[in-house]
Amino acid sequence: MEIFVEVARLRSFSEAGRRLGLTRAMVSKHILQLEEKLGARLLHRSTREVSLTDVGQAYLSPCTAAVAQAQEAARVVAQAGDDLAGPLRIQAPSSFGSEWLAGSVAQFALQHPLLAPMLYVDDALLDPIEHGFDLTIRVGGIPDVRALAMRPLAPCRAVLCASPDYLARHGMPQTPQELQQHRCLHFSHLTDGTQWHFQRGEERESVRVPAAFTANNGLVLQQAAQRGLGIVYNTTFLAWRSLLEGTLVPVLTDWELPLNHLSALYPASRQPSPKVRALIDFLIAEYHPLPPWDKELSTAGLF
Repeated sequence: MEIFVEVARLRSFSEAGRRLGLTRAMVSKHILQLEEKLGARLLHRSTREVSLTDVGQAYLSPCTAAVAQAQEAARVVAQAGDDLAGPLRIQAPSSFGSEWLAGSVAQFALQHPLLAPMLYVDDALLDPIEHGFDLTIRVGGIPDVRALAMRPLAPCRAVLCASPDYLARHGMPQTPQELQQHRCLHFSHLTDGTQWHFQRGEERESVRVPAAFTANNGLVLQQAAQRGLGIVYNTTFLAWRSLLEGTLVPVLTDWELPLNHLSALYPASRQPSPKVRALIDFLIAEYHPLPPWDKELSTAGLF
């Protein structure tokens, strides 16, 4: 019935499957079973669209109400438990997942011993619904605002930095435009490619930098920068320790890079489960309004 309601709402087997984490074939199979059980055809199928039959239209309203009641009953039962339990599939970028989220999830799991978190770290922009994740942590916006809901967790600040050795050999750039004469280490998932944007008060600058080294992982780029390869576009959640230890030095500190956010994403088509809500609330308490990595930099006068 829930699958039927989604297909009727979206007019698509494929889209309904994507929202529910099922293949198109599985959606079609469930609808056929429902029609056989009822002894009536609920949907007209064509290569272009799906539409309701007259019987399907009459069935939709009570079916929608029944699904809503069942979902509410499940929510009440889930909230009645003494503790959170069962698997919790989480996906996050490799750098943030390894540096910060792993410890936070472990601390959360200690508070809920019946919970079994499953943390997948991957820098690919995986579709959370297609891959069956309960919660996805992402830097930046939502790829499909219709399918996913978002809660911001923390500001995600960027910083340019280089090793003291590199700056001794090549000099400290004084303006964004001077980056064109430097070796720049580029994160391949930046939205604007090798175009780096800067702001200072009302001033705006955009520079197309030469990418001397490109990677899809922030930790790889940071290690290259520490070896003296060039100037890296980094995040403070990854660079904070190197900045405190002096193995990396901030560059162009009088200019600001665009502010981004760490966000928690989950399917918008249904209410998040109690364990997903609890983990999001826990992470917000850990990281907001000033995350611990930025607190460390602020205390040291580097932020």
